Amino acid sequence: MDADRVVVGISGGVDSAVAAALLARAGREVHALFMRNWDDDDGYCTAAADLQDARRVCEDLGIPLHVVNFAAEYRARVFGHFLDELAAGRTPNPDVLCNREIKFGVCLEHARRLGAARFATGHYARLDSAQGGPRLRRAADRSKDQSYFLHTVSAEAFDHCEFPVGDLSKTEVRRLAREFALPMHDKRDSTGICFIGERPFGEFLSQYLPAMPGPIETPEGARLGTHRGLMYYTLGQRQGLALGGVRGAAEAPWYVAAKDLDRNRLIVVQDAAHPLLTSDGLRTQVAHWIAGSPPASRFRCTVKLRYRQADQPCETTVLTDGRCDVRMSIPQRAVTPGQSAVFYDGDVCLGGAVIDLVQNQSAGSSARSA
Repeated sequence: MDADRVVVGISGGVDSAVAAALLARAGREVHALFMRNWDDDDGYCTAAADLQDARRVCEDLGIPLHVVNFAAEYRARVFGHFLDELAAGRTPNPDVLCNREIKFGVCLEHARRLGAARFATGHYARLDSAQGGPRLRRAADRSKDQSYFLHTVSAEAFDHCEFPVGDLSKTEVRRLAREFALPMHDKRDSTGICFIGERPFGEFLSQYLPAMPGPIETPEGARLGTHRGLMYYTLGQRQGLALGGVRGAAEAPWYVAAKDLDRNRLIVVQDAAHPLLTSDGLRTQVAHWIAGSPPASRFRCTVKLRYRQADQPCETTVLTDGRCDVRMSIPQRAVTPGQSAVFYDGDVCLGGAVIDLVQNQSAGSSARSA
């Protein structure tokens, strides 16, 4: 293994391109690795165009490019779980699992087989050393911070990783891309399902999960319409319910408040602050702690319950089986099973877990799992 060699996971986007350029400018022996994780060429997956962009970057920087296909691993380790969670009525986040299983799993292993001692990506996050191992910290640019998506990556993996753009703002990254004369300096950021592209979600999902229409009802049992299948909806959703004026109801929007899997019912309410949509507590699945263990069996910290949410103060109790009970200081709206609760101490990401049960003790409601 070459101690000077660093492999950069390059996507064809501006962040990983600038990461590679910065490492090359610093005199490192840089190799680039492009991952192809989806095989269907149906016009929505941008992998072919992204690969061409990656090739242009590597040619401009004078670094070798390796191309590897992880489509089988992605389908088995990420996409299969994604479908299982949707079928169970939850709303999964495939980006979190993709980072653990693919980018910092099989991709990191492949980089080491290429002789690299280090693996770098264009993620907006920072790593530093602490007693006992590496610490994951938020990026300098809080608006782009991606530590939320990295919380399940192991400390052992982080020991071999670096994030060259973690101390930069997006504006600085684009400025550097122009300075390096990189061809994608103004390429827009990708969105959509991780590695699958910006395709119509319902049309795509129907190829894998059968449609199971059922009633849309109020909490009192009044039927309002028919849903397309519970997997197409998430808690708090307002758009796409196809509910126009309902006789006897106020002229106000409807929100998804709960899913009744046993009876295939979608429960909706008109009050955005309805008790069914408001939670002051939750229970997670078994948590992953970057340091290997939680700070204590009970501790105060902040938690992010979705990527774009501001930190929320909470008290976390770690149960004997590794799950967590989380009590929020301020009740939260539309806490969603299947999403991740990620814990922070200041700008240090402690770890996190998938939300399993949602509770509202003050309203006297019992936990719900979907």
